Amino acid sequence: MTKVSAPAQLPDELSGYLADFIQHLASEKRHSPRTCDSYQHDLYRLAAWLVEQGNAEWQGVSGHDLRRYVAHLSRQGLSGRSIARHLSAIRRFYQYLLRERRATDNPALDIRAPKSSRRLPRVADVDQLSSLLDAQPDDPLEVRDRCMFELMYSSGLRLSELASLDIDAVDCRSGEARVLGKGSKTRLLPVGRKALEAIAQWLPVRTGLAPESEPALFVSRRGDRLSRRSIQARLSRWGVVKGADQKLHPHMLRHSFASHMLESSGDLRAVQELLGHADIATTQVYTHLDFQHLARVYDQSHPRARRGNSRDRDDQNPGQEGNA
Repeated sequence: MTKVSAPAQLPDELSGYLADFIQHLASEKRHSPRTCDSYQHDLYRLAAWLVEQGNAEWQGVSGHDLRRYVAHLSRQGLSGRSIARHLSAIRRFYQYLLRERRATDNPALDIRAPKSSRRLPRVADVDQLSSLLDAQPDDPLEVRDRCMFELMYSSGLRLSELASLDIDAVDCRSGEARVLGKGSKTRLLPVGRKALEAIAQWLPVRTGLAPESEPALFVSRRGDRLSRRSIQARLSRWGVVKGADQKLHPHMLRHSFASHMLESSGDLRAVQELLGHADIATTQVYTHLDFQHLARVYDQSHPRARRGNSRDRDDQNPGQEGNA
């Protein structure tokens, strides 16, 4: 990665240190270009705000300044999660400045982002999802698409995990898939019967598209590994063509896998292992989804919970109240 050039409107005192930090992330820490771009975007946003406040040096930034900046971001409509990401970048940047003896303290250490309501993931209905996956492919690429979506729903794969699957990572005889997850951690996942059938249909098609040297399980019409963006686009297309009543995306299949597994088994720890979550607190969001399902069943089924139930009975039995 080449040295990052700073926007012209920033003073050298601000922009020079930022460019050095991004270079440090790229060359010494070996972070990906995408990660470096994220740090650069967040920190240049802070630098631009500091210029507006009349502050042209990193040494002069205080905890009070950063609390005002957090309030500014909140007024701009950023969520607590996004603000927390900004603060993480600022803390990391000041750690670098301390190491380089360009700062005397880290003003972001005790700053916390405001809490925001946790959005529950959207989940597809079991029957509708089954109908979509049972739809017949109309061409060879749709054979691939259905195979991808079956496998994602069967094993709860992340989009990145599906895209990086190699052909030798799936053992159709044992019904297992070896997946490389976050943090380069490998886990072995069961693959369902429907997904195995879809793989068996896709492999002969793949042979006609990919050269022998290509290791990817899922390839494009040109024979190279299918990108994550292409997988997203094909899933969205599948939903439109096959009649889904909501937009389909890869995370919805993963969320649906987790929610449906939890509804049926009630085993949170097993779902955590299948999803590859390091912290069970991450998996616990699905207990909220499960409770919502139970609450709907309760509202629809319990005679003392149904809305309008007592009123309907009173309408049907006028004058009975005094006989009680």
